[in-house]
Amino acid sequence: MLRVVLLLLTGTLAAGSAQPGSKNTTKPNILFIVADDLGWNDVGWHNPDVKTPVLDQLAQEGVILDQSYVNYVCTPSRTAFMTGYFPYHVGTQHLVIFPWQASAVPSNFTFLPEKLKGLGYATHMVGKWHLGMCNWKYTPTYRGFDSFYGYYNGAEDYYTHVVANGLDLRDDKEVVKTKNGQYGTYFFTDRVVDIVEKHPADTPLFLYLPFQNVHQPLQVPKRFEDMYASVQNENRRKLLGMVSALDEAVGNVTMAMKNAGLWDNTLVIFTTDNGGWIVASGNNYPLRGGKVTLWEGGNRGVAFAHGKMLQKTGYTNNEMIHAVDWFPTILAAAGGTADAGIDGVSQLDTIMTGKPSPRTEFVYNIDDEFPTKQGAIRVGDYKLIEGYAGKPDGWIRPDNLTDTKADSGDPFIGTWLFNLKDDPTEHHNLADTMPDKLKEMQAKLAEYRKSLVPAINPPPDPKSNPQDWGGAWSPGWC
Repeated sequence: MLRVVLLLLTGTLAAGSAQPGSKNTTKPNILFIVADDLGWNDVGWHNPDVKTPVLDQLAQEGVILDQSYVNYVCTPSRTAFMTGYFPYHVGTQHLVIFPWQASAVPSNFTFLPEKLKGLGYATHMVGKWHLGMCNWKYTPTYRGFDSFYGYYNGAEDYYTHVVANGLDLRDDKEVVKTKNGQYGTYFFTDRVVDIVEKHPADTPLFLYLPFQNVHQPLQVPKRFEDMYASVQNENRRKLLGMVSALDEAVGNVTMAMKNAGLWDNTLVIFTTDNGGWIVASGNNYPLRGGKVTLWEGGNRGVAFAHGKMLQKTGYTNNEMIHAVDWFPTILAAAGGTADAGIDGVSQLDTIMTGKPSPRTEFVYNIDDEFPTKQGAIRVGDYKLIEGYAGKPDGWIRPDNLTDTKADSGDPFIGTWLFNLKDDPTEHHNLADTMPDKLKEMQAKLAEYRKSLVPAINPPPDPKSNPQDWGGAWSPGWC
C-alpha cells in the first residue's frame, strides 16, 4: 500500500508495480462506462426511490463528481469522449449523426483507443458507437479498438436490434443475425464478461462500455419493471426498470473483473452522455430541462470515479469537469499525454486527490445550423445562453421556432445569464440586471465562436438504404 501511495504522490500511477490482488503488472486497467440518457434524478444516490445498489456503492466508495458536464445529446458527447475536442471544433455539434447521413468524426482526429494502444493497452468496445459508419474507416475497429460488439447508430430496438428499418448489430465487422428476441443489455454484458475472462494478465485493459440503457425505446424484461410496481405511469416504470437493468449489468461486469483478478488495479469512470430525455420519462429534478436542451438538466451529468488507487474517496467533488477532459485524464492515468491544442485538460489530480480542477470555463455548444442555432458557455459561476436553448422537455419544434414561448410558458429562444452557484436551477435570468457581466460573457462567446467548424450535416443519402446492404445498416457508401 505504501508503494501505491508513493506512486500517487509522485504522479506515476501508470508506471509501477501491481497493486495487491491484481494480476496486472504495469498499468491500471481502465473501465469507461457511459450510460445513455441517464437522468440526474434517475440514480439512487440522488433519488432513493431508484434501485441502483451497485452504482450507488461504487459512487459512494469512490468520488461522486457533482459538476461533471457532458453535451446536450449523444453524438457530441461521444465526440468529446473519443477526441478530447469540443464538438463545435470537430463539426459534430448539430444534433446527432443519423443512419442515412454521410457523416462522421473526420479521420484526422485521433481517437482515445488509438492513443492507448500506443501505450500497450488492449482496447475493447461493447455497445453504442454513434460517431459515423458510412465508410469502414469511421468504424470502431478502424479507430483503435481491438474488438467491437455493438451497434453503429442510436435508438435501436432492444430485442430486434433494428433501427429505421435496418438491422444494426455487429461483431467486429460482421452483421449479427442471431440475436432477434434477446435483450441487448444481457448479451452485451455477456460479451464483456467473455473479454475479461480471456484477457491476458500481462496486458493493461481498456474497456469502453457505452451501454444502450436507458435510451428509448422503453423496453426492459418484466422482472425489472416489476421492481417499480408502485409507479403508476407505465413509461416511467419501464424507464426505472431499465436503470436497474443497467445497474445489474455493471454489477456483472465488476464481478467478472474481480474473479479475473483485475479489479484491484482498475480505474472506473462512469458518466451519462447527456441528461434524461423528459419526453421519454427521464427525470433531471431539480435541474431545469433535459436532453436536447442547453439547460443544466441536459448537460450536467451524473458521474463518478472509483478505484483503489484513488487517494481521497467517499465524498462529493464539486470541481468543474467536462466531457472533453476524459480523453487526457484517461491518457494520464495510463502514463501518456494528450497532444497539445486539444480542448480537454487532465483531471487526474482532481479525481485522485480532490485538487482544484484546472478548468474554469467551457463551451456547452456553438451551432449555426437550423433549428438549433445557439451558443452557450460557462465561465466561473456564470452561464450564458444565446439563441435556441431548447424547450425544457426536449422537444424540437422547427415549425414554431419564431415563437418566443414554449407551450409550457418557458422561453426557449433568447438570451439568458445565470449565476449557477446562486441559482443552479436557472430560474433567475440576470441578462437585464447585470449588463456589464452580460457584455463580458457575450464577448467571451464571440471569441469562442471564431474557431467554429461548420457542422457536418448532409441531407439523407439514398445509397445508405439498408435494403441495398442485406437489410443491415452498413459501411461502404461514402
